[in-house]
Amino acid sequence: MKDFFINKFQNTFNTNNVPKIFFAPGRVNIIGEHTDYNGGYVMPFAINLGTYAIAMLRNDNNINFISANFSKSISITTNELNYNKNHQWANYPKAVAKIISEAGYKITTGFDVLFYGDLPTGAGLSSSASIELATAVMLNELFNFNISQIDLVKYSLQAENEYMGLNCGIMDQFAIGMCKKDNAVLLNTQNLQYEHIPLNTYNYQFIIVNSMKKRELLNSKFNTRQNECKIALKQLKKELIINNLCELNSASLHSNKNLIKNDTLLKRATHVISENERTINLSNELKNSNLQQVGELMNLSHNSLKNNYEVTGSELDILQEISLKQKGVIGSRMTGAGFGGCTISLVDKNFAQNFKTKVETKYFDATNLKPKFYFVNSSNGAGKWE
Repeated sequence: MKDFFINKFQNTFNTNNVPKIFFAPGRVNIIGEHTDYNGGYVMPFAINLGTYAIAMLRNDNNINFISANFSKSISITTNELNYNKNHQWANYPKAVAKIISEAGYKITTGFDVLFYGDLPTGAGLSSSASIELATAVMLNELFNFNISQIDLVKYSLQAENEYMGLNCGIMDQFAIGMCKKDNAVLLNTQNLQYEHIPLNTYNYQFIIVNSMKKRELLNSKFNTRQNECKIALKQLKKELIINNLCELNSASLHSNKNLIKNDTLLKRATHVISENERTINLSNELKNSNLQQVGELMNLSHNSLKNNYEVTGSELDILQEISLKQKGVIGSRMTGAGFGGCTISLVDKNFAQNFKTKVETKYFDATNLKPKFYFVNSSNGAGKWE
């Protein structure tokens, strides 16, 4: 595969020079949905699907972005990093380059980069954060910036928030930058303290199923949900000294629910706070190899995302319900921001192929959509690909 990437780059840019290759994985979240922008815990792991960046410096100020996945290529100079809607996907690497340069790390010359990704876009597996981190580690290496990995994560999040306009939390970038193979990461998004949790699932495996219901977060209700949480927090702060919703537990929310004047806002806060508790509990159950309890917490998470946070949608609900009915399945939930995308299910390996066959047929019968299945492995975080 390495030779394939090198040959592809050389043919694309008409050069005999050997480029450097970088890889940033995607991520899947076991549990902890919509808690990251509320100061709570999340528990994702990086997967072995992601974004490759094959790159080399130039002797002028020209920057060429080419993707093997999209037909549109972009050529700019080092002085043309501002957002341009016509640049479509290339705004993501441009965003990272601009944020890093504004942080004082000067991009002194141009470069050629060929991107190749095997992550599905719009599926909730963080394809945008993957290309951001692939760009970040690429620039760090090419220009010898010596930026720490955690700062690359923060710059990538800043690119998403300020440049691309999506007010997401840090989970995606952190998981893609900081995860370790064979581990999930339990991250406290309020202070960035984290712990790697071994993925000891024994005879079970996590299977990701793409509902094929596409969603664009920038055009979805994602920012609306975040604003609802901010309003609920503001109302609670009239009498409580807190900075984030996840500083409360379910009992304290119940005791102070009269402070939240709107039933919808109360449901949003209920999800966030209970999801935070489930995430902590699931990490402990996984440490102790209590997989039945892990599965039950996943199911409870989906129910809350459906009923309290209202981000699942009919396709994800149908897919989750069908998955749970299959033999060998002990847990299933939507993963990612919702409004389409994927589920993650914990499935006995002996029934994995039967799970695929049955779910594919029953989901197509119900929705006329053919799902895609990803039997993924865990991965290390973003870096130079050896």
